[in-house]
Amino acid sequence: MEVFIEPIGRLMNEFSKLPGVGKKTAQRYAYRVINMTPAEAQEFAAAIIGVKEKVHFCKVCGNFTEGDVCDICRTRDSSTICVVKEPKDVIALEKLHEYRGVYHVLHGVIDPMNGVTPNDIRIRELLDRINGGNVQEVIMATNPDVEGEATAMYIAKLLKPLGVKVTRLARGIAVGSEIEYADDVTLARALIERKEI
Repeated sequence: MEVFIEPIGRLMNEFSKLPGVGKKTAQRYAYRVINMTPAEAQEFAAAIIGVKEKVHFCKVCGNFTEGDVCDICRTRDSSTICVVKEPKDVIALEKLHEYRGVYHVLHGVIDPMNGVTPNDIRIRELLDRINGGNVQEVIMATNPDVEGEATAMYIAKLLKPLGVKVTRLARGIAVGSEIEYADDVTLARALIERKEI
């Protein structure tokens, strides 16, 4: 016999598909939705649909945007590009209010163990940006884990012959950690004290 009736079980199943959401948390989320007023539930559902319909990737940097080109690409100094793994890394760096350049989101890192090659992430688009503009520096801000380091080194080797300065965030961030979870002071210091690769 099923413990939960089908609509609740289905909602819990959907919540449990989210990263970091186990069965207990999915159950709490489902019960919270059940206890919402119809208007709150409609707003919640509309927010999910709205994100899916309106948010897409910036055609320049690959970050999330509602338009064709994000505000950062339209208004910032494009001579410095900060390369990150995912859009959430842009948010982590933007919260510091220290960086004035633009970004390039790879949407992954090189990970041969999981079948991710350089052709599977946005390296070609980065090279196109550098070949087509006045880029003077590329900051490698991938996570300081094995895959992030390998990706940074691979990209650095591609960029060196192009005469672009390639730097890496300083070692204020612990090896094996993720940029998204670094505290603001550590992340700011790592950005300011970046080193050339």
